Amino acid sequence: MALLPASIIVGDSNLCVQSAGRFHLGVLCSTMHNAWVRYTCGRLESDFRYSAGIVYNNFPWPESPSDKQRAAIEAAAQGVLDARAQFPQSSLADLYDPLTMPPALVKAHQTLDAAVDAAYGRGNFRNDAERVAFLFERYQAITSLLPAAGTLARTRPGKPHAKPGRTA
Repeated sequence: MALLPASIIVGDSNLCVQSAGRFHLGVLCSTMHNAWVRYTCGRLESDFRYSAGIVYNNFPWPESPSDKQRAAIEAAAQGVLDARAQFPQSSLADLYDPLTMPPALVKAHQTLDAAVDAAYGRGNFRNDAERVAFLFERYQAITSLLPAAGTLARTRPGKPHAKPGRTA
């Protein structure tokens, strides 16, 4: 993924997010989003087939990142772009080869991941399975008409929860 000037025409099987900035690039390049991609994307042979309708539109973005969190993600995304720019002769495939990924790019992505995790209010995920479970919990909360079990808040201390089908 990259930021492209408005003069670029996107076609074929590429996707473009109009008016996206470094915040969007940062979240989309994060380990959080990549875990979602690996779980929800279809495949053509061994390649991912990123779908706007299934993958992008259903991705649970950070709910309400603060200005400070947005700025941290934007700065970290710029750090990833700057690390990539240190290797102008390398393609993205070269840069992201797990065996030869430049240490500066690895560090830039670690910084980005920490900033994105903070915007979700979480950190210290042990693996992609934890990330995907967290994202599906967020997805359920966003899309469900009823609150998830155990999430009802009391209106006043000591007042019991309202029961469905009863009036007070």
